[in-house]
Amino acid sequence: MKNLSKNMTVAAALAFAVSALCGSAMAQETAAVPAVAEAVPDNVVSYNVALTTDYRFRGVSQSRLKPAVSGGADYTNNPTGLYVGTWLSSIKWIKDGGGDTNIEWDVYAGKRGEIKNGFTYDVGGLYYFYPSNGLSTNANTFEVYGQIGFGPVYAKYSHATTNLFGVPDSKNSGYWDLGANVEVQDGYMFNVHVGRQNVEHNKTASYTDYKIGVTKDFGMATVALAAVKANIDAFAPNGKNLAKTGLVLTVSKTF
Repeated sequence: MKNLSKNMTVAAALAFAVSALCGSAMAQETAAVPAVAEAVPDNVVSYNVALTTDYRFRGVSQSRLKPAVSGGADYTNNPTGLYVGTWLSSIKWIKDGGGDTNIEWDVYAGKRGEIKNGFTYDVGGLYYFYPSNGLSTNANTFEVYGQIGFGPVYAKYSHATTNLFGVPDSKNSGYWDLGANVEVQDGYMFNVHVGRQNVEHNKTASYTDYKIGVTKDFGMATVALAAVKANIDAFAPNGKNLAKTGLVLTVSKTF
């Protein structure tokens, strides 16, 4: 979301970025018995929790540059690629804008799979829910999205079918997300991203955001450190620019 000017108190709220790291296992071979790949369950349910020093969504802080806690659950049907999930996080931007909630609750569903020759796809819908947010324009937002991937590189587009995070007359806004997650050494993943948020009927609220970082799964937890930035002024009531360049440290666990 966004604010977007020095005299506006609501900082753009763009929240969600849920990244998943894929691991692979190698079967041991013997001289007499050929290697057999471990069977993948048809149905998988997983849970996740995380603590971050600053909840950034599309480059803009949702937690007033302060720590946030989050958690969620996902169900995946592997034969079909269908999935559904939910995720919640603490936030501050709604109250900063005169509303009355400190929770973001996301619900999403979609389908992912392989197209051909290593190309993958992911399509679905995501509803951002801010209970009893009380803003003059309802902050609740629904987006449909589509993603194409090839190896570590991906391109994704999200399209809002409602007003965008409380911005009036912003239906049909779109967000482009280009990035890559490349393993560089010993499980360390190099993460790079650039995004472009276009706000319908409000060019001054449109902006570009950037991220560069590294992620490592240590088994007991996954640790991510990233530098983030958005080229827009998004000021909180205390005068802090919620889109300024900052380092974000996140510790998460999926089980």
